Amino acid sequence: MWFVSYLYLSMAWSSSASLSLSAPPAPGLLPGPSSCRLQGHFQLNGMHQDGDLIVGGLFEVHFLTVFPELSFTSEPEQPYCQQFDMASFQQAQTMAFAIDEINRNPHLLPNVTLGYHLYDNCVKLAVAFRAATALISGTDEALSTLDCTGSPPVIGIVGDPGSTHSIAISSVLGLFRVPMVSYFATCSCLSNQQQYPSFFRTIPSDVFQVRAIVQILKRFSWTWVGLIYSDDDYGIHAALAFHQDLQGQFGGCVAYSEILPRDNNCRDVARIVGVIRASTAMVVVVISTEAYLLPLMDEVAQRNVTGRQWIASEAWATSPIFLTPHLLPFLGGTLGLAIRRGEIQGLRDFLLNIRPDRDPKNNIVRTFWEEMFECTFDSGSTQPNGERERKVCTGAEDLRSMDTAYTDMSELRASYNVYKAVYALAHALHDLMQCEEGKGPFISHSCASIHSLQPWQVVHYLQNVNFTTGFGDHVSFDKNGDALAIYDVMNWQPNPDGSIRVHTVGVVYETAQAGDVLTGDVLTLEEGALYWNFKSKKPPRSVCSESCPPGTRRARRKGLPICCFDCLPCADGEFNNVTDSIECTTCPEEFWSSPDKDRCVPKELEFLSYEEPLGISLTVASLLGSCFCTGVLGVFAHYRHTPVVRANNSELSFLLLLSLKLCFLCTLLFIGQPQQWTCRLRHAAFGISFVLSVSSILVKTMVVVAVFKSSRPEGQSALKWFGVPQQRGTVLALTALQIAICVVWLAMASPTPLKNTHYISSKIVYECAMGSVLGFATLLGYIGLLAAVSFLLAFLARNLPDNFNEAKFITFSMLIFCAVWITFVPAYISSPGKYSVAVEVFAILASSFGLLLAIFAPKCYIILLHPERNTKKAIMGRAREKK
Repeated sequence: MWFVSYLYLSMAWSSSASLSLSAPPAPGLLPGPSSCRLQGHFQLNGMHQDGDLIVGGLFEVHFLTVFPELSFTSEPEQPYCQQFDMASFQQAQTMAFAIDEINRNPHLLPNVTLGYHLYDNCVKLAVAFRAATALISGTDEALSTLDCTGSPPVIGIVGDPGSTHSIAISSVLGLFRVPMVSYFATCSCLSNQQQYPSFFRTIPSDVFQVRAIVQILKRFSWTWVGLIYSDDDYGIHAALAFHQDLQGQFGGCVAYSEILPRDNNCRDVARIVGVIRASTAMVVVVISTEAYLLPLMDEVAQRNVTGRQWIASEAWATSPIFLTPHLLPFLGGTLGLAIRRGEIQGLRDFLLNIRPDRDPKNNIVRTFWEEMFECTFDSGSTQPNGERERKVCTGAEDLRSMDTAYTDMSELRASYNVYKAVYALAHALHDLMQCEEGKGPFISHSCASIHSLQPWQVVHYLQNVNFTTGFGDHVSFDKNGDALAIYDVMNWQPNPDGSIRVHTVGVVYETAQAGDVLTGDVLTLEEGALYWNFKSKKPPRSVCSESCPPGTRRARRKGLPICCFDCLPCADGEFNNVTDSIECTTCPEEFWSSPDKDRCVPKELEFLSYEEPLGISLTVASLLGSCFCTGVLGVFAHYRHTPVVRANNSELSFLLLLSLKLCFLCTLLFIGQPQQWTCRLRHAAFGISFVLSVSSILVKTMVVVAVFKSSRPEGQSALKWFGVPQQRGTVLALTALQIAICVVWLAMASPTPLKNTHYISSKIVYECAMGSVLGFATLLGYIGLLAAVSFLLAFLARNLPDNFNEAKFITFSMLIFCAVWITFVPAYISSPGKYSVAVEVFAILASSFGLLLAIFAPKCYIILLHPERNTKKAIMGRAREKK
C-alpha cells in the first residue's frame, strides 16, 4: 500500500535519529564529525512534557487539512490545519491529566516520571504519518555521536482515533513492536494480531458494535432494515460484519445497502435519499463518521423524509452537530450506541487551570486559547476575508466563564477511553518494574530494565494488564488486543427549546469469557423511557413480510431476500404450531389437521351409524320389511285353509316368509359401530338367510314344474319325487351347504373390525375386514348360483296354465333379485368408506322387498280384496276357460 511505502521513506528520512537508539550511525551519513542532525522537520500542532519515559499521543484536534500546491521549484510548504474541535482537545488534555495524576500517585510507577508528546493528526492520513514519524524518531535537532543522548523515543502511543490511520501506522510500528493503544479505532480488522501484533484498544471492536446493533433490532423484531455506511475502513468492515450477523444471528435482511460518497457528491447523496424514501424498510442503520453523514442529513431534511427509525453507530450517536432543532422532525427518536460514559475525578479542575505559554512545542494550547476566546497572541495580525481584527490574548482569560464541549463533563466517553488507555500503559510499565531478576518472562528469566527499555517488552506486559478504574470499570485485553466490550444505548429526545438531547436508555455489554469463548451479549433497555418519533408513539413495524401464523409455512419469494415470503397454508393432514416455520409436520396416522392447521386432532371415526340420516333410513326400511313379512305371515296363517294359501305347498310359503324376515333383520348387523361379533355374524346371517329364501323359491319352482308334468300321462311318476319330505330335505340340504361355507370361512379367516385410513385421508373408516375375499366370493357365488337356477326354471315355466301361474311371479322376483345383485358388485367396489356398507344393505333390502312383493303381493291381493276368487272352483274355472 502507498501509505506503507510512504512511512518507510519517512523512516529512512529520519534514520539518523532512529538508528541512534541502537548503534552509531555511519560516518558517511553525518554532516559533521561529532553530531547527527535531522534532515527535515515537520510543522505539527502538539503538546509536550518531559519525563523519564515518554508516551506518545495522536488526536483529531482539527477537522480539516490544507495541502499547499507542490511545485518543487522551491522547498515544499508544510500542510496546515483548520477548524478547531473542542471535544477532541478535551481528549488530548485528558491524556495530559492522566499522566499528571499517575506522576502524583506514589503507588503507581514510583520514582519514575512520565512525559508525553501529543500531536494533532488533523483527520488526515498524511498528517498522522508525519506525527507518528516524529513520535518514534524523536524531535531533537541533533544527537551526540558519543553517548547518543537526547529525548528518547516514545515507549507507546495512545491513538490513533481513526481506523484507517491506525491500520496504516500500526502495520509499520508493529514491525518494531511499538505498542499502540487506540481509544477510538473500532475496525474489526485491527483484531488481527498477525498483522497488527502491537495494537490494543480501549474501545470495543466493530464486531461487537454490529452485534449490539443486531441485539437492538432483535429486541423490536425489526427484520427488514436499510444499511448506509461510510466509504472507509470503519464503514466497509462494519457493513460486511452487519450483513453476516443480521442474517446469521437474527434471520433479518438488508433491504438496501448504500455507501456514502467520499466527495459528498450531491447526485449520489440525492439518489441514496431516494432509495430511503422508496424502500418499505422503516429502520435505517447508519455506520459512518459524522463528516460523511452531514450531507446526507441535510438532504433528508430538505426532502422531508420522515417516518424512519434511525440507528446510529457510536461514531455519530452523540455528535452535537446533529442535535439541532431543524433535524428533530427527522432524527428524533434515533437509537444509537455510544462509548461507555465514565467519570474522572479532578479532570474539570485540570482543564480549567491550563494556561498558554510561548513554547512552540505547546502551540496547540495557544491555538485552543485563541479559538476559545476569539483572540490572538500575534498583535497587529490581520484576519482573512475582511474579518475585523481580533483582540489580543492576555493568557489570563477565565475558562470558567465559558460553556463549550471542552468543559462539558456530562458525556465523558472518548475522553474516558483515553484515560483508560494511558492507565493501561502505566500499569504495564508498573508491572514491568515489579519484575524480580531470575523470575522474569524473558530469556533466562531476565527482566526488562527501565533504562534500556525496548518497546516489545512493554507489549508483553500490556497483553497481561488487569486493573479497575476509579469509576469501577474493569480494564484488560483479550488475545486480540480488544477490551471487554460495553456500550451505552442512547435515544435522541426533544428538549423544550426544540433541540435534541441524547438520553441514556440502556446498556449492552459482552459477558465474561469462558476460556477463549464469549458467553454472549446482554442488552438491558428501559423501554418505558424511549421516545418514538411516530404518531402512535410506539416502535414501528419494519418487516418485508408479516410473520406466518401457526397453520401456515413460509414460501420464499423468488428473487427476493429470505425475509420476503408468502404464507401458504399447510396441506391437509399437516400442521404447524409455531410462527414463521418453513415447513409443516405430518400428523400421526390416526390424527388429522385441525381446520386452522395449527394442531392435530383425532380423525373422525366413520361408520354407518344409527344416528345419521342414511343409517336411520336403512333401519326404518329394514324394520318395515320385517313388519311386512310378519303381516303377510299373519294373513297366510289366518287364511291357511284357503286354496290360494294351500296351493303349491303352503309350508314353503311360511318358510320363505320367515327367511325373508331374517333377511330384513340381518341388515341391522351392518349398521352401527363394528364389533367383533357383528363382523362375524353379519355376512354369515346374510348368506344363510338368503340361501334359505332362494332355496325355498327354487323348490317351489321345481314343485310347479313337477305338478305340471304329473298332469300328463308320461309324467305322472314325477310328483312322487317332490313330496313334502323331499321339499324340506332339499331346502335344508341347500342351506346346510351355505352354513358349511360360512363355518369354514369364519374358522380360517374370520372378519374382524378394522380402522381403515386409506379410503379417506381425513377420516378413519371403521369397517369389517373380510378376512378372506375368497370366502366372501364363495358365499355370494353360491347365492348367485341358486338364484340363476331358480330364475331359469321359473322362466321356462312362465307359460304354464293359470292354476300354476306362480311361476310368473317367481320369474319376476328372480329377475329383480339378479338385477340387484349384479349391480351390487361394481357399486360395492366403487363406494368409499361407510357407503360400501350402505350399498350392501340397500342390495339386501331391495332384493328382499323384490321377493316379498313379487311373490306374495298378488296372493294377498286376492285374499284380502277379492275373497270371491279365493275358491277352488274359481281357480279351476279359469283353468277350464283357458283350455
